Amino acid sequence: MLYFYSGTDREKARGKMNAAAKKVSSKNRRIIKISDANSMGDLQAALRGPGMFGESRVVLLEGTLLNEEMRPIVLSSLLIMRAASEHFFIFEEKPDANAKKALEKVANESFHFDATKQKERTTIFSLANALRRADKKALWIAYQKELAKDEAPEAIHGVLFWAVKDIFLKSRDGSKEKKRASALLANLAELPHEARRNNFNLEYALERFILSLP
Repeated sequence: MLYFYSGTDREKARGKMNAAAKKVSSKNRRIIKISDANSMGDLQAALRGPGMFGESRVVLLEGTLLNEEMRPIVLSSLLIMRAASEHFFIFEEKPDANAKKALEKVANESFHFDATKQKERTTIFSLANALRRADKKALWIAYQKELAKDEAPEAIHGVLFWAVKDIFLKSRDGSKEKKRASALLANLAELPHEARRNNFNLEYALERFILSLP
C-alpha cells in the first residue's frame, strides 16, 4: 500500500501522515523513517521488504526525491510499494511536476496540504535564517517553538538539512561560508545514524548540534 503526502504546510501534512502511519502500526509492525540524510543502504533495506523473520514494517520516506542518488530508486520502486502488503508513506514538500504526476498516478491515496505564505515563512525560514546568520540563540528559540507545536524531530532535522544545503549551493567555492556549510552538512547527515547507534533520541541530538554550533 502506498500513500503520498505533499504540500508546503509541512506541519499539517506530516501530522496527518504520522497519524495514519501510527494507526496502521502495531506492536509487531514498527515504523521506519528514511530521509534524504539517510544512507543508500538504509533506503535499500527499507524497500527490500520484510526481513528473514517476516517482520512487517510501516515505512515513511521523507524528502528522498531531493537526494540525486535516492530519487531514481524511489521512483522506480513505486509500483512495488503499491503492491506490497506493508504500508509505505511518502512525503515530498514540493515535488517537481514529473515526480508529482508519477506519485499521484501510482499511490493508493494522495493528500496535499499547502500553507499560507506567512505560515510557510514562519515554520521554515525562522530556522533557516537563524542558521544562515549563525545566530545560535535565535536558532535555539525557533527550535523550541517547533517542538512546542509537536513538530517531529525528524521534520526539524529535514528543515535544517535543507537550509544548510541551500547555503552550500548558493555560496562561492572556496569561501568561508561554503566550508562551514560543508561541515554542517556532514554533521547533520551523521546525526540520525549516531542517534541510532548510541540509542540516543534525535531530539536531544539536534539540541546538542545547535548548542555546539561555532
